[in-house]
Amino acid sequence: MLSKNTIKRITRLGQKKYRISEGLFVAEGVKVIQELLDSCLEVQELYTTDETLFNTHTFISISPKDLKSISFLTTPQKALATFKIPTSVHSMDEGLTVALDNVRDPGNLGTIIRLCDWFGVEELICSEGTVDCYNPKVIQATMGSIARVNIRYINLEGFLKETSRASYGTFMNEDNVYETALPNEAVLVLGNEANGIRSEIKALLKNQISIPRFGAIKATESLNVATATSIFLSEFRR
Repeated sequence: MLSKNTIKRITRLGQKKYRISEGLFVAEGVKVIQELLDSCLEVQELYTTDETLFNTHTFISISPKDLKSISFLTTPQKALATFKIPTSVHSMDEGLTVALDNVRDPGNLGTIIRLCDWFGVEELICSEGTVDCYNPKVIQATMGSIARVNIRYINLEGFLKETSRASYGTFMNEDNVYETALPNEAVLVLGNEANGIRSEIKALLKNQISIPRFGAIKATESLNVATATSIFLSEFRR
């Protein structure tokens, strides 16, 4: 049976301030945890209700009741682990980079991290107002891709001013992305779910692109930011 102190220590990792002070984040589910175990990330603790799942790693066997007491999921998935938060790497100013301006939804960020992994985008830049990538909901949505994308939280304005690459902002009614010649090396900027890219960031973006609406009525207000990311990245890689 898990102690009250252990339960408290793990559940408070749901808060950013404790993740920072402890240097740890939580991952749940066999697939996500195995992906992270196979990566360069360092596991701190591994709890499971099924002793046959992780024969090559040290684990602590617990009951389903104990797992539920530390899980952030409505339906716990047999295993929970804590991992050490890695140090982000300052990468070179090259290739294709995605930059997010105050994206707030954990599910959206997790999906975007997974898309970066899929499309071979090695670095994701996040404004300081973007949701924490080690939020349990973000980790769940990444399905392990968090281990393969270098994520940096920095001042987005400063980054855009310093980069030598062309920057492309994504908006509702600008140049048609399907008719735009896109380079291999660029910074793709996407904005907040409700408000889009801030005006001060927009002023730094010489290239402004859009996904056109093809419906006859064209009444759809906008695309989900993660959905839009997948379309833009597909076009950059095509």
